[in-house]
Amino acid sequence: MTRDWQEARDGFHAAAQRGPLSADDLDAWADAAWWLGLVDESIAAASEAYRRFLADGRPRRAATSAVMVAVNHFLRGEGGEGAGWVGRAQRLMAGEPESVEQGFLRYMLEVEGGLDGPDLDGVVATARELNALGRRLGDPNLAAAGILGEGRALVRRGRVPEGMAALDEAMLAALSGDLSPEWAGNIYCHLVAACYEMVDLGRFGRWVAATERWLATLRAAAVFSGICRVHRCQLDQIRGNWAAAEREADRVRQEVAGIAVVTAAEAAYTVAEIRRLRGDAAGAEQAYQMAHRLGRDPQPGLALLRARQGRTQAAAAAIRVALAAETSNRLTSARLYAAQVEIALAAGDARTARAASDELARIADAYGTVGLAATAGLAHGAVLLAEGQPIEALSVLRTACKQWRELDAPYEVARVRQQLAVAYERLGDADTAARESAEAREALERLGAAATTRPNGLTGREVEVLGLVAAGRTNRQIATELAIAEKTVARHLSNIFTKIDVGSRTEAAAYAFTHGLARG
Repeated sequence: MTRDWQEARDGFHAAAQRGPLSADDLDAWADAAWWLGLVDESIAAASEAYRRFLADGRPRRAATSAVMVAVNHFLRGEGGEGAGWVGRAQRLMAGEPESVEQGFLRYMLEVEGGLDGPDLDGVVATARELNALGRRLGDPNLAAAGILGEGRALVRRGRVPEGMAALDEAMLAALSGDLSPEWAGNIYCHLVAACYEMVDLGRFGRWVAATERWLATLRAAAVFSGICRVHRCQLDQIRGNWAAAEREADRVRQEVAGIAVVTAAEAAYTVAEIRRLRGDAAGAEQAYQMAHRLGRDPQPGLALLRARQGRTQAAAAAIRVALAAETSNRLTSARLYAAQVEIALAAGDARTARAASDELARIADAYGTVGLAATAGLAHGAVLLAEGQPIEALSVLRTACKQWRELDAPYEVARVRQQLAVAYERLGDADTAARESAEAREALERLGAAATTRPNGLTGREVEVLGLVAAGRTNRQIATELAIAEKTVARHLSNIFTKIDVGSRTEAAAYAFTHGLARG
C-alpha cells in the first residue's frame, strides 16, 4: 500500500492551525513527519501526543509516543535525550498487562541494544520470546521483529546457517505485505547489513537491489533511503565505480546528517575509503575525521592511510588498539585483522602478520562466505611470501584471485595479482610475473587507484631506497636525498636484498621496475 506521507503531513499541519489535534492525530502526524525526514517536527508532534495520551488515561499509547521521540533522538545521535524518553516509556509500561507495546520496547532495549554486546545468546533468547509474544498477541510486526533479531544475533554468533534461515523467514514476512512499512524497512536494512558484514557480496548486491525496488514503491522514506544509498555506494566501491560512489556518499552524508547520524557517519567513512584508495591522503584524512566526529570508528581505514604515509608505527598501534577494543563482533574483527596483516608486512613484522592472518582464517572458516575466504586468502598468501614460501603462496593466491574475480571486485583482484607476480618471480617464472604485474597495474590505472604495493614485507623506507637505486642513485646520493646516514642506506639495502632475494643493485633495480617501484 502506497503511503502519501507528504499529503498526510500537510493535512495535519493545516488542521493544527484551525485548532488542537487529538492524541491519535498527533501520533499520525509524527509518523508522517518521520518518513519525510522532518525530525524536529516529528519530535514535537510525538511529544505532544505523549502528553495528550497521558491526559486521556492511555499510558500504553503514551509510552509508544515516548519511544518514537526516543528513536528520533537516537537516530540523530542525541543519546541523553533518547535515554530520558526511554525511561518515561519504561515507567509507563511497568505494571501494565502483557502487550505489544512492551514487546517493542524490549526489542529496542534488549535486542537492538544487545547486538553489539557480549551476550548474543541472551539476545537470541529474548528475540525468540518476542516472536512468541507477537504470535500470541496476533501482531505480525512484533513476531517478525523477533525473527529478525534472532537472525542477526545468530549470524554474529557464528551460527550462520541458522541465522540466515531466520533472516530469510523475516524477509518472507516483509514481502508478504502484512507488515507496516517501518518493519518492512527494518528487515530490508538488517538483511543487507548482515550480508555486508559477512562479505557475502552476491547476496549483498541482490538485497541492495531488492531494497531499492521496495523504496521505489514509497512516496518518501528519508531514513531508509539514506541507509540504502550508503549500501549502494559500498557496493559501487567494491565493483570499482569509485567516482560515482564517492559523489553519492558525500551527498548522502550532507542530506542525512541531521536525521540519522549513524548513516551520515558510514557515508563519510565510505568517502574516506575511496579517497584513500585513490591516493587523496588529505581528502581521506578529512573524511575519516568527519566520520569520527559523527561517532564512527575510523579504523581500519585510518590505520591503512597511516601505513601508506609511511607512518607504520602509528598504523600498527592504531590497529592493535582497535582490535583490543573490539571484543564482541568477530565480523568487525575480520576487517581489522586483514588490515593488521597489511600494516605488519609494511613494517616488516612477519610474526604479527602471521598471527593476524591465522585469526582471520579462523573467522573466515567459521562464517563460510566466499568474500571472507578470499580476504583471508589474500592475507595468507602475502604472509607466506614474506616468510619465503612462494610455492605455498602461489596456490593460496590463485584461489583468492579466482574468488575475487567471481565476486566482481576488481581492486581486490589487482591486489592479489600483485602478490602473484611476486610469487612467480620468486619461483623463476619472470614471464608470468610480468603478465600478472601488468594486469594489476592496468586494473589499478582504470580504477584510478594509487600505487600501494610493498611486496615481500618491504617497509615504506625500504621502498623509497629501492626506488632510488632503480633510478641510478648512489648510496651517498640516497642518503642526501632522504636525509639519513650513508650507513643507514647500506643497512636498508642489505635488508632489501634479503627480502626480495637478489644479490646486486642491478637485480634490485630490475625488481623495482617489475613491481612499479622505480622512481625518476
